[in-house]
Amino acid sequence: MTPLAGQPILTAAQMRTAEDAEIANGATVESLMARAGQQIAAAVRRLAGASPILILCGPGNNGGDGYVAARLLGDAGLDVRVAALADPKTDAATAARAGWQGAVERFADAEPSAILIDALFGTSLTRPVDPAMAAKLAALVADAQLSIAVDLPSGVATDDGKVLGDVPTFDVTLALGAAKPSHLLQPAARHCGDVRVLDIGVAASSAAHVLARPYLPDPGPDSHKYTRGMVAIIGGAMPGAARLASIAAMRAGAGYVLLLADTHGPPDALVHTPFSGHAIADPRIGALLIGPGLGRDDDARGKLHAALATPHPLVIDGDALHLLDLADTAGRKAPVILTPHAGEFDALFGKADAGKIDRTRDAANRSSVTVVFKGADTVIAAADGRVRVSQAASVWLSTAGTGDVLAGTIAATLSAGLDPLDAAAAGVWLHGEAARRLGPAFIADDLAHALTDARASL
Repeated sequence: MTPLAGQPILTAAQMRTAEDAEIANGATVESLMARAGQQIAAAVRRLAGASPILILCGPGNNGGDGYVAARLLGDAGLDVRVAALADPKTDAATAARAGWQGAVERFADAEPSAILIDALFGTSLTRPVDPAMAAKLAALVADAQLSIAVDLPSGVATDDGKVLGDVPTFDVTLALGAAKPSHLLQPAARHCGDVRVLDIGVAASSAAHVLARPYLPDPGPDSHKYTRGMVAIIGGAMPGAARLASIAAMRAGAGYVLLLADTHGPPDALVHTPFSGHAIADPRIGALLIGPGLGRDDDARGKLHAALATPHPLVIDGDALHLLDLADTAGRKAPVILTPHAGEFDALFGKADAGKIDRTRDAANRSSVTVVFKGADTVIAAADGRVRVSQAASVWLSTAGTGDVLAGTIAATLSAGLDPLDAAAAGVWLHGEAARRLGPAFIADDLAHALTDARASL
């Protein structure tokens, strides 16, 4: 079993293509099912120990995987029962059912077990589940000591994070061959529990990957404050937001942080200078951040236009996103990173029914910038189609100022000269790690300071 971090993310169609390629190289549907069943059985043995197991099998190939796992677990001497929703409807699943020599109970009559394995639908589901079936599944999950979903919990769509009816929350989901979008996208992800990828011998390749621990080198003996990265942050109507972003940039590793505002205050390491065209023209600036607490008046609009006219890499957040015309970023040679939350994203790029990965990738492609679509399931996309998706973030990030901290963190990683996608990904990872270390009920000030420990953990 492999943790999600760094794994490729494949849609249902991409997974079918990968499986078809394996079949073209000599495999069969039956041999792929055998591999999946072997990996499921091995994982269940590690997780379940000697506890009795109930495997729920659907009519498709997900159910076939379940029958194979049941046979192998039974052969290993475990107490295994199988309950079927319906007879198999594929040749491979029919063959797998024939290989299971035990009884097959009716799903509707199945009694609970300590270990519950859901192999009903997996990635095959495209329509809402029957309410009676969903209620029975929920009851079996609730009565189990450990519940495990095969590939995806039944009732979850594969590609867009949607939930197709009432879906229980599982303890573990065993992703077959690769992560799928709904292992990461909300609301589906919250029903998956701890997701692990099982290697079924299929080459999984994708431009989308799960966010992984970044590589950020420590300063060397020849480093100084400018080589580590100089961040300039443009202040505005709400000075506290820009100061939070400034502290975050310092704590995330920037060597020099300049707050361009008519303000003063701690920390003493933060340099305060009034905003001016001369100040933002400093060639040593490695990244320029505008948006946190900026305001939305004419003065704020003028500062944004001035920032866009500089040759510096830009991070555009908060209020500046409400003032931004995407045409102003076209043709800009220096990188631009936009960090919208859902409302800002809709205002900039329009609403759509597509999944968050597709929407973010399309937005980055259309605007030729890097987009960080924030949320519990933050998606980062570059204009060239590369995507990184974060695992579930701390629910305690839902407090004022944490977005300002994220913007400052990304500005720090961008100022160090990283590729924009890598800079955004590193910033999101550091932000999430700082929140994880804090636990519950923190405030944005705590989060900014916790970035020191998060950065030190790399």
